[in-house]
Amino acid sequence: MSIEIKVPVLPESVADATIATWHVKPGEPVSRDQNLVDIETDKVVLEVVAPEDGQISELLFQEGDTVLAEQVIANFVAGAVAGQEVSKEQAEAAAPKAEEAAAEGNDALSPSVRRLIAEHNLDAAKIKGTGVGGRITKEDVEAFVKSSSAKPAAAAATAPVTLAGDRSEKRVPMTRLRKTIATRLLEAKNSTAMLTTFNEVNMKPIMDIRKKYQEVFEKKHGIRLGFMSFYVKAVTEALKRYPEVNASIDGSDILYHNYFDVSIAVSTPRGLVTPVLRDTDTMSLADIEKAVRELAIKGRDGKLTVEDMTGGNFTVTNGGVFGSLMSTPILNLPQSAILGMHAIKDRPMAVNGQVEILPMMYLALSYDHRIIDGRESVGFLVTIKDLLEDPTRLLLDL
Repeated sequence: MSIEIKVPVLPESVADATIATWHVKPGEPVSRDQNLVDIETDKVVLEVVAPEDGQISELLFQEGDTVLAEQVIANFVAGAVAGQEVSKEQAEAAAPKAEEAAAEGNDALSPSVRRLIAEHNLDAAKIKGTGVGGRITKEDVEAFVKSSSAKPAAAAATAPVTLAGDRSEKRVPMTRLRKTIATRLLEAKNSTAMLTTFNEVNMKPIMDIRKKYQEVFEKKHGIRLGFMSFYVKAVTEALKRYPEVNASIDGSDILYHNYFDVSIAVSTPRGLVTPVLRDTDTMSLADIEKAVRELAIKGRDGKLTVEDMTGGNFTVTNGGVFGSLMSTPILNLPQSAILGMHAIKDRPMAVNGQVEILPMMYLALSYDHRIIDGRESVGFLVTIKDLLEDPTRLLLDL
């Protein structure tokens, strides 16, 4: 029985997608629910799985091709068993595509493969392709990197650059996600009146709490007590007190949100994404830590869904995990504000006329001045500072 393999229904506002990686070749036996192909959109990577046990008889689109929602991208024959030879009709149907792919050779690299090759500074000509028509797949690149043959290339990459002889360059196309990020950042910069206000916070009280209760907290809740849960709780309380920061501009109207959905900036192999924690006012510290960890793992594994990243009224980004001491975060449209957290550093501080060494962290609040005035922005940031320096306020609602 022949089955058409189609592109899934694409997320709202996504017009088309790109074939990222074919994981199987025509005639290769596959089992039900085995991943056949990764399809990359502006927001997420979609997996298309086998509807039945069988095999693909024909690929209608190759890696790097642009496709539309519900477009047929391959033909599938159900009922085939492992080791079964492809029928004459199937072979004849697949032959033109295989010949075309073979003619293209290793030069027809998919975006994901080009990105991997560029990241590891590899020579594509030295990598043996096992894909359709000898194409190089992600698995081929990863295997090459792990092999001993990749070591000389890595050593060459670290060698001093000499100006003598040929000086080559590599041109790697941007991924769809990177293009979307670039477009949105430019839009945020050019369409908002963005300002940034700064403050600093003494992290010693929270660090003392973590040191005192870490073991008990982890034993009861099964997860470590981190800083992010305190940040999110403080942000949520501050949003309650300053509804303008929790609002957004919609045309000529101001849209006030009576709920608290906080976006968390997460760095993934595909780029920076902002999955959403919903109804943070109802979450405990343990709930937040578990949710953040789950989103981080899904982001790392490329499993974030459109629903995970849709919405959000305010964003928290923690550049401190990468060592950033100070930054001016850019707005995550259509939100009106974003809070940047940074590295915690011991610094000499004046306390009651005495100099003490305290673990200090800079806070940066970028906001849209069209909707948030200086009084609200500074008050919002000072509220977060007060709540972090005296976490008891979070429990007593002070």
